[in-house]
Amino acid sequence: MVDKLHFDEEVLDWVRDALKASHADERKEQEQAILRSQKEYKRLEDRLQAMYLDKLDGRIDSAFYHRMSAQWRVEQTRLLREIERHGEAEESYMDDGVRLLELARNARQLFARQAPGEKKRLLNLLLSNCTWENGEVRAVFRQPFDLLAETTTALSSQRAPGAVSSAEHPVWLGNLDSNQD
Repeated sequence: MVDKLHFDEEVLDWVRDALKASHADERKEQEQAILRSQKEYKRLEDRLQAMYLDKLDGRIDSAFYHRMSAQWRVEQTRLLREIERHGEAEESYMDDGVRLLELARNARQLFARQAPGEKKRLLNLLLSNCTWENGEVRAVFRQPFDLLAETTTALSSQRAPGAVSSAEHPVWLGNLDSNQD
């Protein structure tokens, strides 16, 4: 089963490029989420300043000021954590994707040279729903390894003189949106 994940350097290069392209979309979404959180943080900061002036001018009492400012500070703290989380997600997206591809591509060699305990860990990462039926092991790849196995199988069956190259293979394109600018 692990052999189903192996693909050549041409495919790896193409998938890296596709990952970089999708990373641009992911980065855009992360930046928009950060901007929304920053805007909300600023709105709360403006409210706190206005409310403080209202307190100084005697338009609101001290208890109301302290209660509302405490609520809004908690919300600001949550927004700062969210901004940080989005920043970390953007940094790890590409690295995780490339490592995942390299793991899938090299799973066959890793499996062959590892100790039994490490082989089990690798199989637990790659597979789920393993069963033994009539002397045969049946297993299902976990996501995203299932897509990789399906695609590499489809690609290898189409590899022949005059076949479509991996870079043009539609399975690798995934669910691209209609706006590919």
